[in-house]
Amino acid sequence: EDSKASRDSEYYTSFEESDKVATISEERTGELKKLARDPQIYEKLKDSLAPSIFEMEDVKKGILCQLFGGTNKKFEKSQRDSFRGEINVLLCGDPGVSKSQLLKYVHKLAPRGIYTSGKGSSAVGLTAYVTKDPATGEMVLESGALVLSDRGICCIDEFDKMSESTRSILHEVMEQQTVSIAKAGIVCTLNARTSILASANPVGSRYDIGKSVVANINLMPTILSRFDLIYLILDNPSQAHDRRLAKHLISMYFKDVKKAPKAVIPLDVLADYISYARMNVHPKISEEAADELISSYVDMRKLGQQGGRRNVVTATTRQLESLIRLSEALAKMTFSDTVTRENVKEATRLINVATQTAATDPNTGIIDMDLITTGQSSGDRQRLEKIADALREVLESKSKRTNIPIGNLIKTLNENSDKPVSKRDLVSVVLPGLEEEGFLAYNRKKEIVRAL
Repeated sequence: EDSKASRDSEYYTSFEESDKVATISEERTGELKKLARDPQIYEKLKDSLAPSIFEMEDVKKGILCQLFGGTNKKFEKSQRDSFRGEINVLLCGDPGVSKSQLLKYVHKLAPRGIYTSGKGSSAVGLTAYVTKDPATGEMVLESGALVLSDRGICCIDEFDKMSESTRSILHEVMEQQTVSIAKAGIVCTLNARTSILASANPVGSRYDIGKSVVANINLMPTILSRFDLIYLILDNPSQAHDRRLAKHLISMYFKDVKKAPKAVIPLDVLADYISYARMNVHPKISEEAADELISSYVDMRKLGQQGGRRNVVTATTRQLESLIRLSEALAKMTFSDTVTRENVKEATRLINVATQTAATDPNTGIIDMDLITTGQSSGDRQRLEKIADALREVLESKSKRTNIPIGNLIKTLNENSDKPVSKRDLVSVVLPGLEEEGFLAYNRKKEIVRAL
């Protein structure tokens, strides 16, 4: 790629290595500013993003926020080097709900970005790899997908198919926005200020609403908690919705082209609009917006205390930082220099629609952020603690040298419990915990337990 190559050359690219997008003409700038003054610009931008994809309005609004991004901030007095402005979005749901189509469209629209698939990506392919220069014979560092998409968007399809070692690379990128390399005598830290748009399919290719997000997707809670927005896109049969969807799809193949869905804003104008906003618009939080941010965060936390419940975390400081980033992105859409109260309210709504829906405990219907941050809800923890207490009582009633098969233990526990005790809970959580305490000895091969 060479920004100085002729436009007809295959090596031509529209961005400089300094991360600045190709300059926009004064005439186009005037057109973009006129467009920004339209009171319906938010809806028009949403309708212009992937018009061929049916409905999914809140998902499109979330992706729009990702395209515009928040404001990267550096404060001299702060101990932190920088505050991340990039927004990460995860699309999770059933097959055939146009997740990959959305990713392809965003990759085409984003001023800078890389599209990759989870199955075909390796750790070095995402970060950087060392190779020998054929001319000099010296070791050189070649950039991977995340480094190449610096200041842009990295679209990762089939995120759930990615190997665990490859996925662990994303921890640093999604929070610190850097890639640290120590290979073949080359030690360096590369910038990876990229937004990540990922799509994942549930285990067994069908989302089970009776299970949590962590149980449905084969992803670690540490990765899930780094996404600002997590959208569940489910394929629920509905005659009215199915009819509207069928009409929409057929209109795209129909002979009457006039009826086919068209973007309100042309693709090239939309790309320039996003580029101009990212380069020139850096909104600051107003006093009324700051008050609204505080009250919104407190209200989100209050949900965990309703009905006499305790220790249920419905929002963390990560959600507060996500609120700030989304509010700034919404202000950028109107080329506004300040974040307003309305921007914060819309950002709160987007988080409630997306992430808090994903964090709802299927057993209780309560929003519990622990599902995403730790993989277990507070209700599950309490239930497992009760099982552990019941197991202690059973083992204390037996002699210490008696070996008890796990099957017999489960049968005994189920006789004295209101809720069924599964072998998975006992083997994966309760027994290892009591073994660490030194209360029992657990033989995994023979599946027997002995009290100590």
